[in-house]
Amino acid sequence: MTSNAFSDLNIAVLLPCYNEGKSIAAVVLGFRKALPGARIFVYDNNSVDDTAQQAAFAGATVVPSRRQGKGNVVRQMFADIDADIYLMADGDGTYDPTAAPRMIQTLLDDRADMVVGTRRNVRQDAGRNGHAFGNRLFNSVYKALFGNEFTDIFSGYRAFTRRFAKSFPASSPGFEIETEMSVHASTLRLPVSEVEFDYGRRVEGSQSKLSTFRDGFRILRMMGMLMKETRPFLFFAYVATFLLATSIILMAPVIRDYLATGLVERLPTWVLAMVLMLASMMTLIAGTILDSVARGRAEQKRIFYLSIAPSRGEQYQTGATPFADRRQSDTLTARPAERGTGPR
Repeated sequence: MTSNAFSDLNIAVLLPCYNEGKSIAAVVLGFRKALPGARIFVYDNNSVDDTAQQAAFAGATVVPSRRQGKGNVVRQMFADIDADIYLMADGDGTYDPTAAPRMIQTLLDDRADMVVGTRRNVRQDAGRNGHAFGNRLFNSVYKALFGNEFTDIFSGYRAFTRRFAKSFPASSPGFEIETEMSVHASTLRLPVSEVEFDYGRRVEGSQSKLSTFRDGFRILRMMGMLMKETRPFLFFAYVATFLLATSIILMAPVIRDYLATGLVERLPTWVLAMVLMLASMMTLIAGTILDSVARGRAEQKRIFYLSIAPSRGEQYQTGATPFADRRQSDTLTARPAERGTGPR
């Protein structure tokens, strides 16, 4: 693949950063070499080191992002930048820039809306075994809840089409954002692909911003929230099953005593069991109703997604004129005709 293979594509490389002054310059130069025609944006999320200076020195466009958290930065990036293809990576140097052309080519060849760069050596994340265990655990949970389209839901190395970037709601404030991206694709059943690459190590002196337990809890909470929003029947069915099981456990000894003596000696326990059973029934009914609401919301999101013209560099691929250019050309062509048929 030649260095100017994507010269006709409008590619934006997006790098959200927080205190990555030791590595960001090398990352920017790496992407500049891998994608010579791309625009590189570094969104500085309130860094207290020289991240902004190093990024600007390496030739990137530096944009301040004041609202703290990676999810907030991604939301700003997708709102600010217009491009045919977006490539998102981290500024810590763990993602290989040389894999970028392969990810973009996969996006074009597979007609996908998102390509995820899966990490081959993720277990060596700065030697932190907690991250490796959490990665395996949450990937298994994701597959059980939302499907098996992804093998590495936490990878921050991703390529997107404009259609995906502009239709993605991005409600997560922090490191949960990659999980939300995956759920968005799974919910709308968007075409996705994966590209495997070697996962690097941080430069010496650089520290991970990910907290194993704090961010793990946030990601688990986000999964629960997204399950409630996108698959409410299943979510409330689990809750209803738990309430029903608790009710039966409390009810069983009371019924046993009643059959033996004809008396209800533990009336408060019986009342609590009945309340839990009613709560279980109401929860299941609520899940059924909300499931219809969720289906309607998914249809609206799908319609909005389809309202955005696909922009994967169609002119580069097939020689066709991009839709926006055709619409503008048709408008300019129609105006003289309108003037000619009007009253004289």
